[in-house]
This record gives sequence, C-alpha cells and structure tokens, in this order.
Amino acid sequence: MQDLASEFEAERDHLTAVAYRMLGSRAEAEDAVQETWLRCSGALSDPAARAEIRDLRGWLTTATARICLDVLRSARVRREAYPGQWLPEPVVTRLGPDGFAPDPADRAVLGEELGTALMVVLERLTPEQRVAFVLHDAFGVPFDEIATAMGSTVPAARQLASRARRAVTDGAPRNTASRAEQRRVVEAFLGATETGDLDALMAVLAPDVVFVGDSGGYFPAARQPIVGAERVATFVLGLLRLLPSETADLRFEIVEVDGAIGVLADATYKDGRPFRSVLSFAIHDGRVTAAYNQLNPEKIARVLS
Repeated sequence: MQDLASEFEAERDHLTAVAYRMLGSRAEAEDAVQETWLRCSGALSDPAARAEIRDLRGWLTTATARICLDVLRSARVRREAYPGQWLPEPVVTRLGPDGFAPDPADRAVLGEELGTALMVVLERLTPEQRVAFVLHDAFGVPFDEIATAMGSTVPAARQLASRARRAVTDGAPRNTASRAEQRRVVEAFLGATETGDLDALMAVLAPDVVFVGDSGGYFPAARQPIVGAERVATFVLGLLRLLPSETADLRFEIVEVDGAIGVLADATYKDGRPFRSVLSFAIHDGRVTAAYNQLNPEKIARVLS
C-alpha cells in the first residue's frame, strides 16, 4: 500500500488538472481525486492486481473521468437552479518575479491555454461532451480509453469530442494575447477604472465585449451578460462608484487567474465584513473581448488563503 500511495501521489497534480478542467471547481476537483484514491486503494491493494495495470496514469485518469462525469451529471440540475450567471471557481496566484505564478502545483492544475473564457464555454457542453473533449484535446487520451471511461463506443466518443470542439471554437471569445499584451491591457483597464475615465476604459474594450458577473445571489448582479463597450464601461464604473460608499480600503492587485493575467479586488465593508472580487479577461488585438467578475464568496473563499 505504501508503494501504491507513492505512485498515486506522483500523479495527483495531473489528476487534479484533469478534474479541474472537467468540473470548474478546485474543491470539487480535489474531492474527485480523493475519491479516485479510494477506488485505487480498493481495487489495486493486491500486488497481483497492481501488476496487471501497465499504465497506472491511464487507469487513474479513466477512474477520475468516471467520477467527474457523475459529478457533472448531478451538477447540471444544481446549475439550472443557480441564481444569476455562473462562473467557475478561479485558481488565483500572486505573480512571481518573472510575472508567472511561482507555485508549480498551480501551474500543473491549470496547464496551458486554459483561462476563464474556455472554462465558461466548457460549461455549456453536455457532461459527456466535456469529458470527451477534456480527455482527448487537453490530455491526449486515446478514444478507446475515453469510450471505456464513459461506457460508450469509440465512434460515439469521437463524435462527442468533435461536437465539443466545434462548440468551443464557435463559442469562445477571441483570446489570443501574449503574456506581455495581457499585462498591458489589464493595467490599462485597471487604470481607467480607478480614475473613472469612461473614454479610456472604452478604448481598451472591444466593441462587442461581454461582461459576465457571478454573485451567487449574495450581491446584486446582472442576470444576463452585458454586451457592448459603452454599456460595459458604464456598468463597471458604476460598480466602482458604488463600492466606496459601502466599503473602505479598496485595493487592486494584478494576479494570475486561471493561468492568465487578472485582477484581485479586496476591501472591507464598514461593518467589518470582507469584500473580495476576482476579475479575469479574454484579450485580442489589444482589447478586452470578455471580462468575468467572480463575486460569489463561496467560490473565492479559498483564494490566496
């Protein structure tokens, strides 16, 4: 069991990355990985059974996918009853001297080219499409193993991944900025909001920019996405004018959110309660094409905790 536990721990970051992409929640991803360990320790505690598994990572990935598929199917009902707009639980990390998250574990969870924009589009897929897409396109799992994990056929698994791929291509906002361009645009966005400069803020927003806010019902928030540079700029500056009347010591920090440059806002309500918000972006050609504001305290309770 000690050898099996060591082998499992070596795969934990990989499994957490798989589960996070599927579930959009770090907490749920960690729960899924722990459930994978319970299944692994139960099924492979016998050395003879372990010896039959040539690819432990593949076995564990398949087991994690099955667990996540069950979670996604049950979550569908919860999401339909969710108050307002839904955004994933963000992974937020302070930037190191090189401008990247210094924690290798967070980098492993996020992998490459993640971002809130992709996570939001993945949420629109069916559970089966999401599992097939994540396993194949993000982690290169062969379709025969995907079919086994999902209890389907190889052609069905291919079709699910193909449909998901088209949905991601068609539905994701334009998001092509390099790390340096992300930093420049986010700094310009933040500077314009802090000074209340409507024209400067509109200049950094794409004409068809989309703003999505998730308050989980804890705060007043738009129940539908806000679209258009002028509408988004006016809405954002309105929020910034409202907060100082209710809070004190409002602070902004540029951080890494889901693998890209974002903003963490911290303040304290006048009655002593903390306020926290996480902003993430999609950026293309020097402008913000989408902005995501996570306000739900249940989803950001663990941010930088």
